[in-house]
Amino acid sequence: MTDGSPSRPVRTRFAPSPSGDLHVGNVRTALYAWAWARHTGGSFIVRIEDTDRSRVTDEAVAAVIRSLRWLGLDWDEGPEVGGDYGPYLQSERLAFYSEWAERFLAEGAAYHCYCTQEELDAEREAQRAKGLPPGYSGRCRDLEAGQVTAYQAEGRRPVVRFRMPRGTTVVHDTIRGEVVFDHANIPDFVIMRANGYPLYNLAASVDDALMRITHIVRGDDLLASTPRQIAILRAMGVPEEDLPVYTHCPYVLDPDGKPLSKRYGSSAISWYRQNGYLPEAVVNYLALLGWSPGRDREDLTLTALAEIFDLSRVGATAGRLDPKKLDAINGDKIRALDPEDLVRRIMPFLRTAGLVSDPPLPEQTHIVRAAAPLVQERLSHLDEAAEMLAFLLVREDVFTVDPESAARVLVEDAKAVLEAADAALRNLSTWDRASIEQTLRHVLIDELGRRPKHAFGPVRVAVTGRRVSPPLFESLELLGRERTLTRIRHALDQHVGA
Repeated sequence: MTDGSPSRPVRTRFAPSPSGDLHVGNVRTALYAWAWARHTGGSFIVRIEDTDRSRVTDEAVAAVIRSLRWLGLDWDEGPEVGGDYGPYLQSERLAFYSEWAERFLAEGAAYHCYCTQEELDAEREAQRAKGLPPGYSGRCRDLEAGQVTAYQAEGRRPVVRFRMPRGTTVVHDTIRGEVVFDHANIPDFVIMRANGYPLYNLAASVDDALMRITHIVRGDDLLASTPRQIAILRAMGVPEEDLPVYTHCPYVLDPDGKPLSKRYGSSAISWYRQNGYLPEAVVNYLALLGWSPGRDREDLTLTALAEIFDLSRVGATAGRLDPKKLDAINGDKIRALDPEDLVRRIMPFLRTAGLVSDPPLPEQTHIVRAAAPLVQERLSHLDEAAEMLAFLLVREDVFTVDPESAARVLVEDAKAVLEAADAALRNLSTWDRASIEQTLRHVLIDELGRRPKHAFGPVRVAVTGRRVSPPLFESLELLGRERTLTRIRHALDQHVGA
């Protein structure tokens, strides 16, 4: 089995057909292709397979670019970058595919097929009735001129079929080793529609040859296409030693062990971005989902991945999404952020929640900068910052206490606590964390004899609106005396005293 070691300048590619958001399985193959190119000092190419304009939209193409940039996967050639082998959108390369289809027709490697869909369906039904595997019989392989004329007279518009040669193809795959395909099981296949648009196998093969791709990393589902593409590459005159090295990655499964569907919410990369995951956490997790750096190493950056990545270490077992592990990695990455970087990352979520303006006002930025370190240890996802910091950023006229938290904590027993806290804080000479903590501990624990949970819980809910919040004393300092006392009185009036 080849280990994928380069004997020529490495050129990998990521070639999505964007009919929707990028799928985590697609992104994992892109990540591996990127890492192999970076590890070997080669080139990573992004190519958009958009010939089916009924499925691919300009917005979907733009979403691919946004997602790759968010993940930090830069490319050497492709959209917005250019390169010597462009254009990099297949919809702009139709002339190449037409040229090669005509060459194949002229050389006998392909032929026109005039079969109607009804005839093809009937042929398959007849094969099934005889217990034979369905597939094209080759009925148009060697049509006489008279039959062609008759078909044309009927107004039939032919497709172009590739003439699959006899024999076998051995695919050298870095994961599976040698995979042998008998051409007897691969019927002649269509490479060009009647409307002149190419099908996947032609377009991908022509592009891989013209762009000099050396390594193809893609999903398991495309392994069956490989002998067809190798046949096209050979018909183009690509020498055996220049055929790409293939790596077909196993499926990514959902947490239940089922094939990951685009309908599964967290299969889409945009879902992770919208739900507060760091891109470096996503790529770290996906890198480990079927590949191992060895020595139980799990904390990876893109730079580290590029240094140590080896295609030969990609496993043959399907990876299963583990949300808990990803959340743990995400939390670790959040805790490792520089405080100012954390502020930058949580600001979009605060804007979405309507807690800061766009751009943020100076006083809003000041509060977020002061509060971000208080919540950093508590965040598993960036979007949680909006809920944790809302009490500091909302206007007083819209501040509310969570009803469940009030029902559990702001009970009659809390009245004495809140009244004592109100009196003590009202007379506090210096409003800072140390003074607030010293005062509340003395009044609520030493004098009232309450345990910390029952001493500080009512104050926390009254001023933050939730049972879980940033550290209490630092929160009160940031909130300020006036707003703190207003909220305690409001809790007494509306909840405890109600």
